Amino acid sequence: MAVKIQPLADYVVAQQEEAETKTASGLYIPGGAQEKPKVAKVLAAGKEVKNVKVGDRIIYGGYSNTDVKMDGETYMLVKEENIYATVKG
Repeated sequence: MAVKIQPLADYVVAQQEEAETKTASGLYIPGGAQEKPKVAKVLAAGKEVKNVKVGDRIIYGGYSNTDVKMDGETYMLVKEENIYATVKG
């Protein structure tokens, strides 16, 4: 998927993964009770990003992430220092 946003410096554009709607035991979780996952897929990376690449799944945090809605999709701008890990597999 080509994203129209090109991040600058040490920012990445990521898309948050969907929250689970069912527990491991098979119970459905109501929408308001779902915890937002802190896992996202990197769709674009600025020129100064060193530790992640497009296609990586990341675990992120911080309060300075910026949500952007474009063409009916929601994306996040995440500063590289707010990326804590990559998810393998």
